[in-house]
Order: sequence, then C-alpha cells, then structure tokens
Amino acid sequence: MRKLRAAFIRGGTSKALVFHLHDLPADRGQWDALFLTAMGSPDRYGRQLNGMGGGVSSLSKVCVVGPSSVPEADVDYTFVQVQVRDARCDYSGNCGNMSSAIGPFAVTEGLVPVPKAGTVTVRIHNTNTRKIIHATFEVHDGLPLETGDLEIPGVEGKGAPVRLDFLEPGGATTGRLLPTGSAMDRLEVPGLGVFDASMVDAANACVFVNAADLGLTGGELPDAIEAAPELMRCLAEIRLSASVAMGIAPSREAARDVRMVPLIAVLSAAQDSALVGGGQVRAQEADLTVRMLSNGQPHRALPLTGALCTAVAAQVEGSWAHRLARADRRGALRLAMPSGVLTVDAAVQSVRGQAHAERGSFFRTTRRLFEGMVIV
Repeated sequence: MRKLRAAFIRGGTSKALVFHLHDLPADRGQWDALFLTAMGSPDRYGRQLNGMGGGVSSLSKVCVVGPSSVPEADVDYTFVQVQVRDARCDYSGNCGNMSSAIGPFAVTEGLVPVPKAGTVTVRIHNTNTRKIIHATFEVHDGLPLETGDLEIPGVEGKGAPVRLDFLEPGGATTGRLLPTGSAMDRLEVPGLGVFDASMVDAANACVFVNAADLGLTGGELPDAIEAAPELMRCLAEIRLSASVAMGIAPSREAARDVRMVPLIAVLSAAQDSALVGGGQVRAQEADLTVRMLSNGQPHRALPLTGALCTAVAAQVEGSWAHRLARADRRGALRLAMPSGVLTVDAAVQSVRGQAHAERGSFFRTTRRLFEGMVIV
C-alpha cells in the first residue's frame, strides 16, 4: 500500500486526479501502474468502481503539475488519459477542460506567487503538445475565486470564469496545422470505401466528417450513437485511417494503440437538435452542430481541444467546418453539442499563403472537490 498526495478537481466538463510532480516517482516508467490503480483500470465492467474513475473518458484523467521547463511558462502540466477498460495510459494529447484547473491549482499550491486580490494570468506549458496556455482568473485573499456567475453547458451550477488562451495551437500533435497539406482529403477506409475528410491539428489533432455521408442528421445524441455498433465501427475505422494519413501512427494497427488522437468529429449545419438533459438547441442559437468521439466513446459535451480545433478549422477555407458553418456568423463560433452551446473564439491568419492559427480562446469553470491522499 502506498499513499500519494493529490487533489481531485473538476475542470470544465471533466474531472481528474491532480498530482505534484515531486510526489511521483522520478522513474516515469512507474507512473502508469500508479495511475491505473488509482483510477480503477482496467475494468471489464466499464465502471471503475475500484478506483477514482467514473467509467467514461471525461472522468478517467490524471494531471501532473511541476516547475516549468521552459522560460515562457510558470508551470509544466502533463495530461494523462487513463483508459477505462484497458491497462493503458495515453500521453499523446492534451485535455482542454482540465487545463482550466491547472492555473488555480498552481496558485493554491503556492507554485506561482500572486497578489492578494485581482486578476492573474498563469502561463502553462503543456508537455504533451509542447504548447503554451494562458489561464486568466480572479484571486481573493491570495486564492483562486471559485464562486461566480458563469454557467457552462454540461455542468450543474455556476462558477467563476477561467479564460484559457491557447497560443499558437497549430501542429500540437503533428507539427502542422494541416498535416496532409490540404483542407479536404479523400480518405480510403478499408472495407468501407472512401470518405471526404478534413484533417486539422490545432490543440489536438482532429478528423472531421460530414454527418450526411454517414447517413446521419448530425443531431443524434451520444447514447444513440453508442447503441449503433456499425456506426461506431465505421467511425473507429475512419479514425484509424486518418491517424495514418496525418502521420500520427505508421500503420492502422499502430493507430489502435494511440487512443486519444486524432479525435473524430461528425459535423452538420446548425439545426434544431436534442439535448442530453432534455430540451433542445434551436438552429438560430448555433453556427455549427458537432458530435465528437473521445477515446472511442461519444462525448456528452465536447472535448475542449476538439472544440478549439473546430473553431480553427471553420476559418480554413475548404474544410468541412468552413463549408457547413453558418456563412453569416459574426465573432466567436457557437457550437451546438449534446449538452448545449459552446462558444469558442479563434484567430487564424494567412501567412505566406498558408493558414496559421494564432490562438484559440474559451471560458471554463473549475472546482477543487477533494484534497488528501490517494491509496495505491
């Protein structure tokens, strides 16, 4: 039996165990076994009852925070996606939702000095993608403010806003905003045919497909998608082909071991669509409808990095996001998702004739739920 100091924190629509780097073994080869045990994986029942996980990818996460290894940041942050049913930890991408918890964690733990009150910005270096994130939020009596008026889709209640600015998010996984050099590709999928797909890499690599090409409206809820085995197989196979096309994995077989990226998104034009908790999003309330799979599971909201990538893609002419998004939209992009509407802002410029993502921004809330020792 071993006890490790940790905090259990909600960041956006995710929850994770957050560790100090110095509390973990210096030999990172030992990390996976600790994280798997802490979260209760692998679990053939898919519930993680023997650990801290919640049985879905958004609730089976670990974050590690330590001193910055680069001069332009205050702290390093490593994200770990712990698989639910398999004995595997994935370090291949970042979690945008949990990124919102890192700045407040760093302040609370004394890793970053701040004034007694006011607005502070913590500069975060995500080691998975080697990208810089600025987290801006209010502090009171030297501690992050958690109470506020911001309500985010998928989370009951309100909280204090945390603004996240992902700087230069392009090429986070592959090194290129458009890994294939094109905004639209004909993607060959063995046994299923050829699909038009947009493969874009901003914050995390994503592959975008048109809902109509899959025989979908695009407004299907996660449970309906998961209950359609042929659809799930088709999406999984498209993702494998995209992984190879983007240079993430050398083969489809190798791509099966890289679960986190690329994310796969099913896009459709803004429409009236149902919500997980009842009710619906009206077509006029959104610019684009998105359904996304994360780690092989239909997401009940949206992975924040996937949402940011969608906002960037919508500004890349010729991509599915650009083609299907409302043409008369103004300002930030409004994404209709299973839990509501998520607004994401992105700045994309043309540099020497090539699309260049300068930043992506959105607001989240976070709440520290527990602190103490996790027993492994």
